[in-house]
Amino acid sequence: MAPQSIQKLPSVVYFHENQLTYPVAHPQEFDFHYVLTNLITALAATEVWFNSLYHQNIFLGELRGFLKRMPDFQPLESVDDIRHKSLVRYPGIHQFQKRGMRPPGPMRIVWAARWEHDKNPELFFKSLQILKDRKVEFRISVMGEQFRHRPDIFDSARKEFTDHIDRWGYQQERRDYETALLEADIFVSTADHEFFGFSVLEAAAAGAFPLVPERLAYPETLGLDSGNEDFYFKGGADQLAERLVQLSEKLQNNNLWDSKPGRAIHIVEKFFWKTKARVLDEELFRIINRHMQSMGY
Repeated sequence: MAPQSIQKLPSVVYFHENQLTYPVAHPQEFDFHYVLTNLITALAATEVWFNSLYHQNIFLGELRGFLKRMPDFQPLESVDDIRHKSLVRYPGIHQFQKRGMRPPGPMRIVWAARWEHDKNPELFFKSLQILKDRKVEFRISVMGEQFRHRPDIFDSARKEFTDHIDRWGYQQERRDYETALLEADIFVSTADHEFFGFSVLEAAAAGAFPLVPERLAYPETLGLDSGNEDFYFKGGADQLAERLVQLSEKLQNNNLWDSKPGRAIHIVEKFFWKTKARVLDEELFRIINRHMQSMGY
């Protein structure tokens, strides 16, 4: 529908999320129209960028199965068309000031995500209940954007852990959120759906110890292959709680990081905007220059 002067310009579509692999709470909520919009957008773009290799692989892998479900015309070749022009281009994250001396007190745990089912808050609160039952001391900050409909677990958890809460809910000021990360000992993710993990990587950049599932994009962005197995947990609430108990004991012994306090920051510094902004700009200039050459300029 755009005029030809616009149609001829190169374009990039950036997939931070996609509608094909989003885990809806109820199967009847799945909207095929949104997936078709993703497909058409990707086909129309000059290049298709994903925020992680995990995201690229899962989207292209599921796309073929989606097309096979179409009742008549099944453009399966479109999957390879998109794959051939797909690239992984990580976004940037904020670089934090150096944190000061840790104030005294019990283990400070932060959980920050959208208050929706795909972030699996039930798992987090079940693990906290185990800590509470075992008389493990802890403080929590539970933050994130909320919507009109949210999991009921948040209301019951606020009552159950009221004596443990430092912060609760969406932080209106960015500086309050940053302060929470800079004060955190442990940042926990229980997500069932994550293509990059901004909050986890920002927490790591702020010096918090990340504790995340060994799946989704986390092994890629947090460097599982680089010997950081202690950043991950496997299993459910019992396993997460056990890891938190272990970290609490290490914290009491002033050895949370095994004598390497800057380890997480070193892993995520490649995502800092001071580096990523230049890289992404160069990538866009590359596309523009290629277009100019094809036009004879």
